[in-house]
Amino acid sequence: MRRAILPGTYDPYTNGHLDLTIRGLRIFDEVIIAVAPSTKKEPLFTVEERIELIKGAIKGIEGVTVEAFHGLLVDYVRSKGAVAVIRGLRAVSDFEYEMQMALMNRSLDQNIETVFMMPSVEYTFLTSTIVREAASFGGSIKGLVPKNVERALIKKFRK
Repeated sequence: MRRAILPGTYDPYTNGHLDLTIRGLRIFDEVIIAVAPSTKKEPLFTVEERIELIKGAIKGIEGVTVEAFHGLLVDYVRSKGAVAVIRGLRAVSDFEYEMQMALMNRSLDQNIETVFMMPSVEYTFLTSTIVREAASFGGSIKGLVPKNVERALIKKFRK
């Protein structure tokens, strides 16, 4: 079984993330969505809330699981018996950072590959930050996030 890790903070999980998850299953037998705590940002949702939202979004999709992880990504990947990390590249601006991370991970463990995937065209502009910003001002996020995530964002910003 070829297992891959799709790491991120997922605050919130978007349709772009869902797109990468589903497309990752074309290459790998199993994809683990690994939710990282956000150490540099103030997250809108707790890790537990993000996990529950993702579980709702991937319900019925075979071969995908979701869980939290802490520490070095390569340690987590190794502990799960995965062979690769999936990373999305939306634009050239993503490439430099992602390449640095991939090379650092390779220097820590040469047996773990990084697979870069381009999102579907309709999600190339989409980031969790943009979604949060739009939702915070009452903008429509319909079609940008799974329905359960849309409801959670609307509820969160009504408070």
